[in-house]
Amino acid sequence: MTDETPVTITVDGREVEACPGEMLITAAQRAGTDIPHFCHHDRMQPVGMCRMCLVDVDTGRGPMLQPSCMVPVGDGMIVDTKSDRTQRAQEGILELLLANHPLDCPVCDKGGECPLQDQTMAYGPGESRFVEEKRHYEKPIAISDNVYLDRERCILCDRCTRFADEVAGDPLIHFIERGNQTQVNTFPNEPFSSYFSGNTVQACPVGALTAKPFRFKARPWDLEAVESTSTTDSVGSRIVIQSSRDQVLRYLGVDSDPVNWGWLSDKERFSFEYMNSDERLTVPMVADGDDLVETTWSAALTAAAEALGGAEPGAVGFVGGARFTNEAQYAWTRLAKGVIGTDNLDAQLADGLPAELVLGLPRATIDQACEKNGTIILLGPDPKEELAALFLRLRHAAVFDGAKLIELTPQGTGLSGQAQVRLHARPGEQGVVARAIATGEISGEVGGVAEDDLRAAHALVAADGPVTVVLGRASLADDASFTVDAAQALASIDGVRFLSALRRGNVHGALDMGMAPGLLPGRQDLVSGRSSFQAGWGQTPAMPGLDSTGILDAAADGRLDVLVLLGADPLVDFPDTDLAERAVTGARTVIAVDLFHTASVDRADLVLPAAGFAETDGTTTNLEGRVTVLRQKVNPPGTARADWMIAAELARRLGSDFDANSPTELWAQVVAQSAAHADLDLDTLSAPGNRDGLVVGAGSVAVPAFPEAEVPAHDGYGFRLVVDRKLYDAGSQVRFSPSLAGLAPGTTVRVASVEADKLGIDDGTTVSVVSPAGTLRLPLERDPSVPAGIAAVAFAQGDHHVGELIDHSSPVTDIRIEKG
Repeated sequence: MTDETPVTITVDGREVEACPGEMLITAAQRAGTDIPHFCHHDRMQPVGMCRMCLVDVDTGRGPMLQPSCMVPVGDGMIVDTKSDRTQRAQEGILELLLANHPLDCPVCDKGGECPLQDQTMAYGPGESRFVEEKRHYEKPIAISDNVYLDRERCILCDRCTRFADEVAGDPLIHFIERGNQTQVNTFPNEPFSSYFSGNTVQACPVGALTAKPFRFKARPWDLEAVESTSTTDSVGSRIVIQSSRDQVLRYLGVDSDPVNWGWLSDKERFSFEYMNSDERLTVPMVADGDDLVETTWSAALTAAAEALGGAEPGAVGFVGGARFTNEAQYAWTRLAKGVIGTDNLDAQLADGLPAELVLGLPRATIDQACEKNGTIILLGPDPKEELAALFLRLRHAAVFDGAKLIELTPQGTGLSGQAQVRLHARPGEQGVVARAIATGEISGEVGGVAEDDLRAAHALVAADGPVTVVLGRASLADDASFTVDAAQALASIDGVRFLSALRRGNVHGALDMGMAPGLLPGRQDLVSGRSSFQAGWGQTPAMPGLDSTGILDAAADGRLDVLVLLGADPLVDFPDTDLAERAVTGARTVIAVDLFHTASVDRADLVLPAAGFAETDGTTTNLEGRVTVLRQKVNPPGTARADWMIAAELARRLGSDFDANSPTELWAQVVAQSAAHADLDLDTLSAPGNRDGLVVGAGSVAVPAFPEAEVPAHDGYGFRLVVDRKLYDAGSQVRFSPSLAGLAPGTTVRVASVEADKLGIDDGTTVSVVSPAGTLRLPLERDPSVPAGIAAVAFAQGDHHVGELIDHSSPVTDIRIEKG
């Protein structure tokens, strides 16, 4: 319901209040009256294709059959959903739909959860008058890597085509042919290569579209299900986890109104496969020369405790933890800061922003960012690549709700087509561009952005309406200080709010739980919050410690006795490859807590196998600060243990008892110690009807006065490097999911066509990319989204280590591109 004055309609003799302008089917369903339908979907525009929702509607001129998905409600409207005419129409529609529909329910993946099957039983004629041969097509055909199409089953409801066009903006599947030969298909030689193709499978009301990763794996009635939250990225999409025989077999999107609207990226949807991988770590291991050999948990924990307890607190560093549950993050923070006494703990791997900035700026929810007629400033990465469900929400706001979008990014993004103004500032100069649009003090080109574009952007932020900044790191090749500088400039806009675009699964929970130098759980400053924690913890560090870069620097210099990797793989995932290599080599003892044999795990001295997603209970926090519940559905493989349990056992061996034997008891400690989480007890979070969770209250972290970043000089001859991320990469979730592993695009150096012409280099030609840190040989790719003077390279694709071009001590990375 909206704030507008409701109208009253009568449905089957019962008065119902409805929102002005909403469709009749929606109002009836909200009031508890089910109207059968196929083409209608609450999150897509109405089309009236299937006619299954025909009902008798009397608007004052007598009753007549009308499709309820196309009729807006009106005051005094009388609706009869059970009249004889309605029932005859429904029977006729179903008879026609089944005229050519194959009766292959016993072998159809949709059997048991098929709306056509259910509605035929509830509303159908009981028998068909058609005896002719049914229509036949080749079946199935692969329209993408993970989606199969069976055209015989299609009822032409238009759901898949509308989703692809309206929601995803990828109109790659459509109706072809005419009359009786009309069918859904892709264009010749153009597969349905959308990041969101799996949503069409879930939206399909029959078995026409099926998902390759789930085909023939189980029958719906064999599946056990539990509702949870995806931690693939930080959006926190609500999902259903379905399993059979203690194995996860499918994720389905859940329509969480403030978050994902039921949509998932294919990475979120199909990454369940990595949970079932034979490559999972199942037993603890210890280094024996160059090899890792199996050991017992008792021996492994004893060795880890001896290493941690035998080192000075300042010589211990913890990196990672962004994918843990909130409870596990609290446990590891308490182990590091309350037991060992070190503040060298950081969940971000130099791809984020200072925790004080993220926690201290006025925060926006996704709904607030997508307000009608508001202004969105994208100061961060491409949401389509890094925060896919958020991309769909932002795109909807721009296309359907009148939101105005300003791109303040070094290159084009998936939202460029919806942006009113595109400000592609040179890396390192986004701060001066942000100040220009915030203050309106504009005189000529600034940071590579034309004066007219700057003035247009300033006019948008100065107009009436809310302004929200989507804030994150657009490039791993330049220092975070430039993004900080731009954020501080935009913070001067009256009433501005910020929506974090940090990408890692539960990184916002990690910051809330104190997994950053200078912080304690509950968004409390280390110094001001020390007294409240010392009573329960026994101690807290006296001074702020090192971030991930500082920790790796210390390890590389031999100043770190113990480096603990909490699900982190710095050899692959840290922007400066040389530093990561020297750190893993230089640390005296490396302890890895992980799910897989990663490059860093294979170099560790001690490996502790951890439980993964859906293998432990807990909570998670999304980029809004929204806390939702995670549910265990299957058991971890072998003897792998939950992350919180490993931290608690290490603490016990170091002489400190957490007095917690479950995630529930750990969360109770968080609620008791954190004023920001005081209203988020587990009973409240788990209450029926609280599917969407609750947003954390404000903490006591203040934004420090960061110094204004110095704009780096630009010589105008070489290229300034942008290192971005793609949805599919060489990370564990993709690499160990067979359906996703082949989708990573690989590493190329992307430049504007005009730059390629200057160099005289054709597409696909291998070139030398030279930076002060190193050289890579990469294929060149012409990319219209990359501005002149910029070269873009994707990170962590597995075929090249782009971090070899980056020196973390340089504020920006300038490169040359050479033939040969």
